[in-house]
Amino acid sequence: MRKKIMLGNWKMNHTITTAREFVETLDDTIKLADRKNIVIGVCPTYLCLNTVRRRTPFSFVVGAQDVHYLESGAFTGSISIPMLKEVGIDWCLVGHSERRMYQGETNELCNKKIHALVNNEMTCVYCVGETLEQYEQGITKDVVKNQVVEGLKDVQAERLKYLVIAYEPVWSIGTGKNASKEIAEDVCKFIRDTLCELYNSEVAESISILYGGSVKPNNIHEYMTMADIDGALVGGASLKTDSFKELIENF
Repeated sequence: MRKKIMLGNWKMNHTITTAREFVETLDDTIKLADRKNIVIGVCPTYLCLNTVRRRTPFSFVVGAQDVHYLESGAFTGSISIPMLKEVGIDWCLVGHSERRMYQGETNELCNKKIHALVNNEMTCVYCVGETLEQYEQGITKDVVKNQVVEGLKDVQAERLKYLVIAYEPVWSIGTGKNASKEIAEDVCKFIRDTLCELYNSEVAESISILYGGSVKPNNIHEYMTMADIDGALVGGASLKTDSFKELIENF
């Protein structure tokens, strides 16, 4: 049985003060998610990781938004896996489209980070998705397959228990132009079929695949009715406790 997951990506939002205020009102939401058997959590900035982790139960996922693939070194501004582990973080996003777009993150670099995370028994949420130009050219599946194949190069099947994949069409992130449930399901199923080709059907069926891209309380349920969509990676709607709770209510 695949995990149902609802993960908030805070991006460059929330200070320590506002993050503390957010988690102090989470009790009812966490209990609701537990009753509905949904794994929930957020990915704050590095600054807020410790604040959120110390004020939430272990069942609540607290993930980093990025990590370096090396344990230490002369990499100004970077954070390593041992640093994350020291503050109790065992989830991390990799390859978000904004990292690819603004920080030049490549599939090859994502692959190094994925290896580092899964080899350290940390859950990696690997983000894939096409730009508007690629969508209009009709090459969505070519782009996504390339991201999956190159991102998972040489990752052993037994390590994939630490992998979650998030499909986020770049043209829908923060734009309000969310993909239809049919488009999202088609690509998520394609990702699962690709995993089956790379590994086997048992592995493919075990991996949770999330949809992200302008997911809101009023549309999350339609995505969750799809067979190959196991959850959501949510941006703006995860920043306030009321809308965060609504996402779980409507999941």
